[in-house]
Amino acid sequence: MIAANPTDLEVYLFHEGSLYKSYELFGAHVINEGGKVGTRFCVWAPHAREVRLVGSFNDWDGTDFRLEKVNDEGVWTIVVAENLEGHLYKYEIVTPDGQVLFKADPYAFYSELRPHTASIVYDLKGYQWNDQSWKRKKRRKRIYDQPMVIYELHFGSWKKKDGRFYTYREMADELIPYVLDHGFTHIELLPLVEHPLDRSWGYQGTGYYAVTSRYGTPHDFMYFVDRCHQAGIGVIMDWVPGHFCKDAHGLYMFDGAPTYEYANEKDRENYVWGTANFDLGKPEVRSFLISNALFWLEYYHIDGFRVDAVANMLYWPNNDRLYENPYAVEFLRKLNEAVFAYDPNVLMIAEDSTDWPKVTAPTYEGGLGFNYKWNMGWMNDMLKYMETPPYERRHVHNQVTFSLLYAYSENFILPFSHDEVVHGKKSLLNKMPGSYEEKFTQLRLLYGYMMAHPGKKLLFMGNEFAQFDEWKFEDELDWVLFDFELHRKMNDYMKELIACYKRYKPFYELDHDPQGFEWIDVHNAEQSIFSFIRRGKKEDDVLVIVCNFTNQAYDDYKVGVPLLVPYREVLNSDAVTFGGSGHVNGKRLSAFNEPFHGKPYHVRMTIPPFGISILRPVQKRGERKRNEKEMHRHVIGRRARKSASLADDKHR
Repeated sequence: MIAANPTDLEVYLFHEGSLYKSYELFGAHVINEGGKVGTRFCVWAPHAREVRLVGSFNDWDGTDFRLEKVNDEGVWTIVVAENLEGHLYKYEIVTPDGQVLFKADPYAFYSELRPHTASIVYDLKGYQWNDQSWKRKKRRKRIYDQPMVIYELHFGSWKKKDGRFYTYREMADELIPYVLDHGFTHIELLPLVEHPLDRSWGYQGTGYYAVTSRYGTPHDFMYFVDRCHQAGIGVIMDWVPGHFCKDAHGLYMFDGAPTYEYANEKDRENYVWGTANFDLGKPEVRSFLISNALFWLEYYHIDGFRVDAVANMLYWPNNDRLYENPYAVEFLRKLNEAVFAYDPNVLMIAEDSTDWPKVTAPTYEGGLGFNYKWNMGWMNDMLKYMETPPYERRHVHNQVTFSLLYAYSENFILPFSHDEVVHGKKSLLNKMPGSYEEKFTQLRLLYGYMMAHPGKKLLFMGNEFAQFDEWKFEDELDWVLFDFELHRKMNDYMKELIACYKRYKPFYELDHDPQGFEWIDVHNAEQSIFSFIRRGKKEDDVLVIVCNFTNQAYDDYKVGVPLLVPYREVLNSDAVTFGGSGHVNGKRLSAFNEPFHGKPYHVRMTIPPFGISILRPVQKRGERKRNEKEMHRHVIGRRARKSASLADDKHR
């Protein structure tokens, strides 16, 4: 229950930097004390001479709605003796030099639809959640040894309806079946905090506690998350605690002086993005930001955060050299400690391009405390390698091998994100060299290698059907591409590849354990062929993976293997059904009792051009029959889903 007046303890903890539910102190709250209903407003404006409340309930005249200053540190409050839910409001702030500013509430739960900028009184209570089964499942399973394939998307440009945005509720009906059909385990949403400019994609926010009104109400977004959870899909949010936009109604110079941002211009201004950096050394800002993370967890049941631009926080901006920002380091550690104290199963993912050590180590071991980090090095190396003409790849062989030297130094996610397919960088398909057909062939190989490489996976929307143009964030994806055979076959391949990844435990059980990976042949630069083993927790649970990054096919190619049993090919990216040339291993491969590649045995196999081949030891008869039945159910189920999808033509 929100009291009419802030408590001394709340105010003390806020100024100490440890009020991690500061959204219960600040913002607009409908209260009921002794049967009397009112609406309490509370705001932090330490430099203000006066603060008045204006809104649709008083004709935007704050003369009789002056807030009371609670303490010298600048907490102001007022109680209006009526239920103001649904009303628009702003704070009219008189600055030290007499200017009058009209500011949206930093803690508002809902906002006007852009281009309007007022806050809206909104009661978050009342939504009936139905995701209890999902929450129990999360508690039972360790995320580290589970499959994870994340579908990153921008809510406003995945698909449009008659030229307009889908609502949160409409998107639940449209997106969830699509994600399930492809086998993704999580959805990652580009920032959904309130933001004024569509073209910022949400990365330049003004309302950190307000889910954007572009797509509906807070309860509508709760419905979306709830539906995802009921379908077994986790929801991750992009979150930006490093910087914010400088629009006049927002946080910037909130009371006429630096409040949420650094006082020093060199530290404050983010000249690249035109934004202002949060002052992470200020206790009140820490209360604001850490509370914000807990707010999304508590009210929206979010499963994790991809923390944007960690490098921008770790080092002071606008310097020729890297100077550590100790305030940011302390903030990130406190943030992760608070989040994991609330729920140890949350995904805290650092988007960090630096070589900062122990990003995913616990804070008690000197780490930053995240549990995952994007592997930007792997992504950059692999894209450079794939963009190299195939006949030149033998000269850059180490761009493939280098990532395995540090693959277990952190808990990594391998990302092909929105940043790689926008602003003239071209789509992933268009990055591939060669003919039209060779682009598809090589992209299938790249996706296959990504799934086989240690680490969890992330793909940006459109990658799953080989979007040809780069991301056009003002339009929807090019769904018309499903009318073209190679794009349909790429989509079929991605579904089967993800299913294969989830089906076989060696792909993910030991993602963060060096015992899970072993090179077979890492030195064949001349042919640009790489072979390696992925291992599961059981000793004989292995997969043999062979990747050929040239257009030359080989027959009777010898590959060392760890077990003296027959092998079968469980996936080949060159299969005709995926748009390939058909260089596959259709029959079981016998293992020969003769060492090769430093392994005790070997097989002789066909190597597809620009292809990946995944081999699995043939199991005992009973287990093989069970797997065949499982495969049959999978194929029949997928055909049924595809038939239903074609019937209502939803994905076109």
